[in-house]
Amino acid sequence: MIALGVGAERFAPLLDTPPSTQAAQSDSAISDAFRAKAENLPVRGQGKVSAVLRDDTRGSQHQRFILRLADGHTVLVAHNIDLAPRIPQLQRGDIVRFKGVYEWNPEGGVVHWTHHDPAGRHAGGWLRHNGQVYE
Repeated sequence: MIALGVGAERFAPLLDTPPSTQAAQSDSAISDAFRAKAENLPVRGQGKVSAVLRDDTRGSQHQRFILRLADGHTVLVAHNIDLAPRIPQLQRGDIVRFKGVYEWNPEGGVVHWTHHDPAGRHAGGWLRHNGQVYE
């Protein structure tokens, strides 16, 4: 599903947070999670796209890209495009805000669960790009 301004009140706490404050919070949480080799950690924040990768088409399909956070840390975003729409025309340098789950790996970690859970067993995540929310 995609929310194009519809139901934006669900995102009001994040959308009303100044980007600089949000970036500092996400950088700290993700950098701390990386150092602690954390798994299954809910996170949210924003970053600048440093690379757009090919989709992962093995099993569930995922749109993949790397975000560079304000502190320089990079994280892979794996966005399930079987359950949520892809971000169209995503380019290097774009800013993407996110809510998902962090999983450690030696390269910086992965943020996944950036979509709704059709079974309702998992807190839904999302991506925000150019004013549109993808969940």
